[in-house]
Amino acid sequence: MDEKLLRRVKNRDRTARWVITGGGLTVIASVLAILILIVKVTLPLFMPTEKDTIARFPIPAGMDPVLAAGIDEYLEHTFLIDSQGNISVTPVAGGETTLLRTGATGTITHLATEGRNRFTALYADGTVDVFAVTFTPAYADGSRTLIPGIDTLLHLNLPAAGSAVAGSSRITDDGSVVVVLTAANQLLVRKQTVTTDLFGEETKEDLSFAAPLPVEEKLTCFTLDNSGSRLYAGTDGGTIVRWDIGGGEARLLDTTPAHRGSTGISSLAMVFGSVSLAVGASNGEISTWMEVAGEDGHRRLRRIHSLTPHRSPVVNLIPSRRDKSLVSIGADGAIHWDHMTSENNLLSLAGDGGKRLAALADRNNGMVIIDAGGQVTALALSCPHPEISLRTLFGKVWYESYPEPEMAWQSSSGSDDFEPKFSITPLLFGTVKGTFYAMLFAVPLAIFGAVYVSQFARGRFKRLVKPVVEIMASIPSVVIGFLAALWLAPLVESYLLSLFAAGILIPLCFLLFMVIWQQATDRSHRIRHMRKGWEFLIVAPVILLAVMAAGAIGPYLERSFFGNDFRQWLFSHAAITYDQRNCIIIAFGLGFTVIPIIFSIAEDSLSNVPPSLSAASLALGASRWQTVWRVILPSASPGIFAGIMIGFGRAVGETMIVLMATGNTPIMDWSAFNGMRTLSANIAVEIPEAPVDSTLYRVLFLCAVLLFVLTFLLNTGAEVIRERLRRKYMRY
Repeated sequence: MDEKLLRRVKNRDRTARWVITGGGLTVIASVLAILILIVKVTLPLFMPTEKDTIARFPIPAGMDPVLAAGIDEYLEHTFLIDSQGNISVTPVAGGETTLLRTGATGTITHLATEGRNRFTALYADGTVDVFAVTFTPAYADGSRTLIPGIDTLLHLNLPAAGSAVAGSSRITDDGSVVVVLTAANQLLVRKQTVTTDLFGEETKEDLSFAAPLPVEEKLTCFTLDNSGSRLYAGTDGGTIVRWDIGGGEARLLDTTPAHRGSTGISSLAMVFGSVSLAVGASNGEISTWMEVAGEDGHRRLRRIHSLTPHRSPVVNLIPSRRDKSLVSIGADGAIHWDHMTSENNLLSLAGDGGKRLAALADRNNGMVIIDAGGQVTALALSCPHPEISLRTLFGKVWYESYPEPEMAWQSSSGSDDFEPKFSITPLLFGTVKGTFYAMLFAVPLAIFGAVYVSQFARGRFKRLVKPVVEIMASIPSVVIGFLAALWLAPLVESYLLSLFAAGILIPLCFLLFMVIWQQATDRSHRIRHMRKGWEFLIVAPVILLAVMAAGAIGPYLERSFFGNDFRQWLFSHAAITYDQRNCIIIAFGLGFTVIPIIFSIAEDSLSNVPPSLSAASLALGASRWQTVWRVILPSASPGIFAGIMIGFGRAVGETMIVLMATGNTPIMDWSAFNGMRTLSANIAVEIPEAPVDSTLYRVLFLCAVLLFVLTFLLNTGAEVIRERLRRKYMRY
């Protein structure tokens, strides 16, 4: 052989080997790079809170005792408020302290923080001031500065309270309801109502009434919801008392024993949104409670979450004005920052042995702390995803306004106080459910079709059928989804009972015909000769007649047994809701895309079984079907299994069909009459509305990671099983 030619061939082989190896390594590197990218976007969901001390200084002289503190949302200024109404504003970066006054003429006995740097000051003479510390931006020489100021929002006189005020007050956002605790262990409610007549004239009415205490216990704390319709109080006996003050009187709703024995309630606060009530106990426990409808229909308080406990009584609860988190302070000075929904402890600061004051910035990006030694510390905080934990992603969570703990996905709502629900479990369930129904439809058809074409069909028919089936794989999935949603779904809804009847009649008629056909072929040499490879010409009319019979029987069954409305009967008698776009539609639509893959691989595997095996089986007296069942199928099982798993992976990752042909409802129900939401469809639906680096954005990338891992595990498991089957059946 020519040495030059041989050398040229070897060089080409070497080049091809390096190109193929390089291409394979490039593919592997690309896949790994994609995985690293999506995991990198996901990891911040599970990162702990970052804190950084940005300022530390002593309390300015003359500011004692300090009743409250705060920090602006830009973390540029901290401020302190003392009992004489003095406000000292100190720049975080250092500089001159600005002194402001609230205009108070007396001593403030109690100062309540209402959020957004707004405070309610209660004086010993029964007057109430509501004011806000403001920071107005000013621009000069291309730079921005914040100018501190005071905005007096409301001034009230409570002459009925007089000197009996004990030192606590709460007020709604609009100032229409004010509640004070008197020295006589009584809650006094002052309410202002505004009514408008048909001519647009407003009439204001001031109401004052007391909230009766139904238990022989001492009131220790109380709080109001934002609307001023619910009043909550805690006692030293561990009882939560709840009133409805939406009318002209305080109507007692119920009393709930939150703690037993000597454990009393030391602090109350409404969590952001005023749906959940945060309760701090004298034994250090912190819990949140919510109104839940009981079996009798009455709504009662139920304990729904438990947060990080303190080692000493809880003296203050400070709810966030941005999300469902709250700051708690213990009598020993310890500070915890927890999120209610996820029950995550976002930050814990050890106590210094004395009572502390603290305030959370409006954007949850900072905190100011005053310790027992008179030191003011300003912290910058970074915790962008406090609502995420393994429990909220994969476990049951008791969400606000839900009757019981559930796994739910609801990423957005119309209100700012919405509690996001990011449970991925319904999406995983929907992915498995849709794939299960699709494979239930596709696998039998694909496998039986492959067996017939490879083992029974004649050459010309085989050469025609296989390319036609493989062409099915080239149909765009968006077209299949469009047809399934707009044509197939209404058709199935109209002929639902006919579809069920067809599922029974077609196999029954087929089996009956095969019995008759078998008897006929045993008696007639001509028929026995005609059937080889062309049986489908005889079976097709039988199946067509069965379909026509089912179409005729369906309306009769619906009219005779289901009141002419099968869907209404399902809802009334079986409590099953029928959605037009459901798993039946998915079985047809998604199964249609999977069949060509499974058929093609299975047919190749069956055709590649050595003819010597089938010939040996036939020579020993086995029939054609016995040969297929006992010899061909086991020998081709590795390839058939690989085809099924590839089809399974194709169904798991399908997006457009499940996006268009289902209701995209993230529910966990195996019923074939309703829809679901898959991981891939969820990404397609939610990603256009997800702000970059938001919690939703990163959770969607987590869905992509799960899809990647799920596909990898499926393919790896399929390869392991295929290899074992190959070693078992391919020993020839």
